Amino acid sequence: MSTSPSSKRPRSYRFVPIFIFFILSVFLFVAGGAALLYFLFSEYTGVRNTWLLACGSPVVVVVFIILFIFNLYLRFGKPMESLFDVINAVEEGDLSVRVKVDKNNVFGDLFKRFNKMVDELERAEQQRRNLTADIAHELRTPLHIIQGNLEGIVDGVYQPTPEHINATLDETHLLTRLVNDLQTLSLAETGQLPLHPTRFLLADLIRDIASSFSSQAASQGIDLKTSIANPRQELTADYDRLNQVLSNLTSNALRHTPKGGTISIETQSASSEERAVRVIVKDTGAGIASEDLPFIFDRFWRGDRSRRDRVHSGLGLAIAKQFVLAHKGNIEVQSELGKGVTFTIELPERFESR
Repeated sequence: MSTSPSSKRPRSYRFVPIFIFFILSVFLFVAGGAALLYFLFSEYTGVRNTWLLACGSPVVVVVFIILFIFNLYLRFGKPMESLFDVINAVEEGDLSVRVKVDKNNVFGDLFKRFNKMVDELERAEQQRRNLTADIAHELRTPLHIIQGNLEGIVDGVYQPTPEHINATLDETHLLTRLVNDLQTLSLAETGQLPLHPTRFLLADLIRDIASSFSSQAASQGIDLKTSIANPRQELTADYDRLNQVLSNLTSNALRHTPKGGTISIETQSASSEERAVRVIVKDTGAGIASEDLPFIFDRFWRGDRSRRDRVHSGLGLAIAKQFVLAHKGNIEVQSELGKGVTFTIELPERFESR
């Protein structure tokens, strides 16, 4: 990471020659006048030391002024010049530059905050590039399959049988789901996602989730359990959005929990006044590596990089997190390889949409 802009970048030094010319002119004028006065008065009065002091004092003053200005330049001018150079570099798109921070500099705190801002800009730009690459990667496969099937039918390689048509239709469904998920995620991240809060029993939401996935869990030989601390606990929130969050977490747990495993959905009372309700979804599945935990809420994240999931868009956890944040809540994950995954959601008891 560079600490200074490229030497090729233009620097504004046009004022420097004028400044030097002005200082030299003042110095020569004062020095010349002092020398002339000293010569005249010492020649006709014979008193040299007094007139030497009187005539030489302007020179001392000028030297003092030059040193003072130079000191001001070192303390204020040069650091600000470096800052402006970095600002110009950032304006040109170079987000790798940073202002050199000197602890003894009066602008040290300002430069630290500026560097932190550039760090955030660089991180956001990298995320944007990664997102563009991820979207292109996710779109490429279904588009290639659709194109290949249609070209095969047009060229007579494939017959327009229901099998080939349905395979192409499945890929269009995947594309539609991916586009819809991206739009939902974008709205949630920018705070533009419409929420429709209603008052409901939290126990009803948990029972709906358990009922939706009980058949799938039974067919996979997985024990799906629920535990409700307070059956009368009410919650004001968007029921459908929270249902989507818990459905996503439960679906993920079912995909990664082996036969004979257990998935539990629990409710608890949180200790925080701001977030009074806690919902926990945990399983006894394969777990997540510790190095992957910080990234599981990222777009298109997959624990197994070589696995190609042709059903899910890879945006479920990212959307779930944004839905929880939109409710002024919080979601956390804990996991170890071979010991399952635990998602903890904390929500305020009452959420009012703006």
